[in-house]
Amino acid sequence: MTELVKRFRFKITVIGDGGVGKTSLIQKFTNDTFSKDYIKTIGAQFSVFDKDMEGDKVKLLFWDIAGQDDFNFLRPAFFKNSKAAIIVYSLEDNKLGKESFKHILNWVKDIKEFCGDIPVVIFGNKMDLIHEENIDERTVQKLIEENGFLGYYFTSAKTGNGVIRAFNAIIDELYEKFKDLAINLD
Repeated sequence: MTELVKRFRFKITVIGDGGVGKTSLIQKFTNDTFSKDYIKTIGAQFSVFDKDMEGDKVKLLFWDIAGQDDFNFLRPAFFKNSKAAIIVYSLEDNKLGKESFKHILNWVKDIKEFCGDIPVVIFGNKMDLIHEENIDERTVQKLIEENGFLGYYFTSAKTGNGVIRAFNAIIDELYEKFKDLAINLD
């Protein structure tokens, strides 16, 4: 007798300020590619990634939502049915880095308003542009604890450092949460 395969489909919303590397992170994880040219996301785009977990089939839909305020009106529709969220900020020691970290709580507010209580992970991206000893991990840890986030990861879409580990953390969490609830389609 063969074991039945369960199928899962998880929508994961990837949000954060414009220019922090959301699209680049998704492309690095799903296609192992990186483009140094910045192309602003218009509205949203999505990427599909299939993964086998414990013999089950998992389809991941990564919704990459534009970070610019021009697209605020689209967010409620784009957030709909998300099972988890990844908030990305830049680790750069410049205005983008500082502002994108400050805006994390604004993104959390949107998630709670449009998605309810879903798992959230924080990615500090662009670690290839800074020295690791300059990362203020205590501040990030405090933010995680105060808001009940699943965790945080430092990543580089350019080098791939931390990317697979970071994405797998949220995927593993969703699989564990829903694996006993899945409908068998075989």
